[in-house]
Amino acid sequence: MACQRTILTVAVVLLLLGAAGRKAAPVAAQSGEQDWPAYGGGPEDIRYSELKQINRSNVSRLEVAWTYDTADGPGDPQTQPIMVSGFLYGITPRHKVVALDAANGKQQWRFDSGMSGRGPNRGLAYWSDGADQRVFAAIQSYVYALNARTGQPIADFGKEGRIDLREGLGRDPEKQSIVLTTPGIIFKDLLIVGGREPEGLPAPPGDIRAYDVRSGRLRWSFHTIPHPGEYGYDTWPKDAWTYSGAANNWAGMALDGKRGIVYVPTGSAASDFYGADRTGDNLFANSLIALNAASGERIWHFQAVKHDVWDRDFPSPPSLVRVKRGGRMIDAVAQTTKQGWVYVFDRTNGKPLFPIEYRKYPASTVPDEVASETQPLPVKPAPFARQLLTQDMLSHRTPKVHEWAVERFRTFRSGGQFLPFSVGSETVIFPGYDGGAEWGGSAFDPETGLLYVNANDLAWTGSLVEDQGGSSGRKLYLTNCANCHGDNMDGAPPQIPSLVDLRGKRGPQEISAIIRQGGGRMPSFPNLRSPDVTAIVQYVLSGENKELETTGSSPVKHKYRFTGYHKFLDPDGYPAVAPPWGTLNAINLNTGEYAWKIPLGEYPELTATEMKNTGTENYGGPIVTAGGLVFIAATNFDKKFRAFDKRTGKLLWEATLPLSGNATPITYELGGRQYVVIYATGGKAGRQKPSGGIYVAFALPKRL
Repeated sequence: MACQRTILTVAVVLLLLGAAGRKAAPVAAQSGEQDWPAYGGGPEDIRYSELKQINRSNVSRLEVAWTYDTADGPGDPQTQPIMVSGFLYGITPRHKVVALDAANGKQQWRFDSGMSGRGPNRGLAYWSDGADQRVFAAIQSYVYALNARTGQPIADFGKEGRIDLREGLGRDPEKQSIVLTTPGIIFKDLLIVGGREPEGLPAPPGDIRAYDVRSGRLRWSFHTIPHPGEYGYDTWPKDAWTYSGAANNWAGMALDGKRGIVYVPTGSAASDFYGADRTGDNLFANSLIALNAASGERIWHFQAVKHDVWDRDFPSPPSLVRVKRGGRMIDAVAQTTKQGWVYVFDRTNGKPLFPIEYRKYPASTVPDEVASETQPLPVKPAPFARQLLTQDMLSHRTPKVHEWAVERFRTFRSGGQFLPFSVGSETVIFPGYDGGAEWGGSAFDPETGLLYVNANDLAWTGSLVEDQGGSSGRKLYLTNCANCHGDNMDGAPPQIPSLVDLRGKRGPQEISAIIRQGGGRMPSFPNLRSPDVTAIVQYVLSGENKELETTGSSPVKHKYRFTGYHKFLDPDGYPAVAPPWGTLNAINLNTGEYAWKIPLGEYPELTATEMKNTGTENYGGPIVTAGGLVFIAATNFDKKFRAFDKRTGKLLWEATLPLSGNATPITYELGGRQYVVIYATGGKAGRQKPSGGIYVAFALPKRL
């Protein structure tokens, strides 16, 4: 929850003005102010604001108050900025850090690490103790501590102002790939972080770590792949902690500061789709873990997917909510999933507040793979995304498209959730690898008890194939790259770009740098030798299949590999399933019933043909306010920013952004004026569309 603060006194303002080397915070008028000081609005991560200057009656009058163009090239940072004491802190597409005057968007400072970051960088963390005010920013494998007033690195934090996330994991730092996609969370004098890691081996373990905010010293670690003697060790092969990887928190966390408990959702273990080397349930992968925030000790946990071979990560931070049960209020934690489910627990002890049933599912037919016999499903609320793709759910956009979809569908295996992949045939994942729920997070309204969550409702497919291994350019590509880009380099645009016809678009040096450093959703590959990288680049650009003597690949050799993420699209590029393709949902957590559900997003070219309200893929989440509004952008193709009545789902306002707003907005009050800010980047609209980075602030006219 955004925290209320008082106006700076004249004395404090003068002190800031006189501080050597510092810029003063923009001075507000003598009226109420409210910050947005953390990712998700506050440690509870409910994306709620008590502000109501903008409300149902006047939201239609919103206008652009200011814009700030980062002028930093294309990208997809997906950033939710923060606002503290009149400064708005954000990220550029190439991962520079900027501080803006939150009243007018004028740049106050800009920090350039000298490294060009790539891909998602969803926000920053802020900490202060008197005059010591710090912003923590992630750039590649490093976390910097910056002076919040000047943007300068704080020299005595870590090594020259930064810590290296590759260190302290019990493995060679030079061969690890780990970045901080979602900002850490602050508890007293600790910065608690997870990290984004490769989907396949080799990958570092997904340790949850807490660093001293002043010195950068590591204070505690929690092993999500348990070491000998630790809880959960018997759910893995005995040596898995030495070679297995991931089971990491990339989606963010929530904090109960009063109780000192941090709630950590984790993703799948590597490799995502074949787990013969990690037989067992694999705690603490795919789990919601409640940890003592001061020490890292486990308090309770819930594992949502046992031995995950579907990449069913927990995709978003949990929300710390209050729900009514039996006439009393209970402090709870709500966690959304890619499958389209919501789990709700008593946050003190992990007791489910809606029943959970363990249901049986088919065994794997893949040699050496042992899928779990049962998986847990919540009885309520009902799923907010469709669960089983059948022929009668295919697209009727045109008769020809329907005929194509039926023919293609008949080649698939479609059995709902937790049907293990097979070798040589495509299995439907519905909702797809990108949810259901995604990283944008959900919003919770304490007034109504409603949880707002946007969802994708598309089908994807996947399969396994025998891994032939080898050391030619093609075999290196298949082992290291086809997992995402596919055997034929088709990818799954816009999330995973196609590599077909890459010649002329990117040069060998640029491609080599991306393999080394990572880019977008792609991790780096520090395990590959220079000759390996060269052979892959030559194969991708020209088809040249150079044979090498040895490779620097993973010491774990899998018999089977994933053939790539395949989105089920029709020949024109639209979803091959019937709408809705994306939704916004309001769920009453007191009862488990839906207050409303609506399609979210449109394709402008389909709208022009009277095919409206289809919903679209959407990335970025909602916020909710005491003014009776839900604000959300997120939609990939229509570039709209919308406000809905939080009780009914009625559309009350919309504006067209310069680029699609694939991020979560914020709201704050400064100088007696409420602002709503969204970061427009266009990063999910596809390569044929422009992308960039423009912060856009909306407010009511100064004089109504």
